[in-house]
Amino acid sequence: MKLIYPILPDGRFKALTLSFDDGRVQDRRLVTLLNRCGIKATFNLNSGEQGENRIPLCEYAPLYAGHEIAAHGVRHPGMTAAPLPLAAQQVLEDRRALEHHTQAPVRGFAYPYGEVNAAVAAMLPALGIRYARTTQDTGRFDFPQDWLHWDPTCHIFNDLAYHGGKFLSRTGLRKPMLLYVWGHSYELDENNGWTLLEDFCRRLGGQTDIWYATNIEIYDYRQACARLEFSADADRVYNPSCRDCWLYVDGQTVRAAAGQTTSL
Repeated sequence: MKLIYPILPDGRFKALTLSFDDGRVQDRRLVTLLNRCGIKATFNLNSGEQGENRIPLCEYAPLYAGHEIAAHGVRHPGMTAAPLPLAAQQVLEDRRALEHHTQAPVRGFAYPYGEVNAAVAAMLPALGIRYARTTQDTGRFDFPQDWLHWDPTCHIFNDLAYHGGKFLSRTGLRKPMLLYVWGHSYELDENNGWTLLEDFCRRLGGQTDIWYATNIEIYDYRQACARLEFSADADRVYNPSCRDCWLYVDGQTVRAAAGQTTSL
């Protein structure tokens, strides 16, 4: 019997994504750094929180071009403390405002303060949310089992250099791994944060074996892989989606072309 695992685009086994909350003015410097190193991030924004230390709504589309904009609640509410209908309104109205200013669907979410319970998570799909990030660091390189409880690997001040080095050193992989780093750009103004992140980005940027992706790109690709249909003998696979998927098949890399049946 063949050993088959879905892997990452172009036959890669490693993915890197970053996630930053609140839309503070330090995002300007952060985006410049990420773009210079070829690293992608998701920015979780509060459309109702505007002020001199926040990125203005009119700047969202040009500043975050090439990255992802996700929702974070209009006024950054604790989702488990608010009545459920009002929590739902915070998500939906944030999506509406962000989409108005970016002219693109917003399908991701980060829980303000990391607060989530079963009722909050259960309502999100009906509000157009496909994944939601927590603040629970795992220290691992896992893909989420539950997209509405997506736990990151580490915060920017939680052994970032250690996790980056460990991630880079892994070789001989059969299954893919994900390094997910989160934080707030304003935190980088303290504790030598900018130097820490700049070193991390220089070290991990430009690697040919890493897929640099936003949160929603990872979600969409993994969903496409989940839809692959295999023959009973595992000698063929049909890909019903509109994007190519990649497989590890007994030590070989195989591209399952979009809309095609591929021999394994």
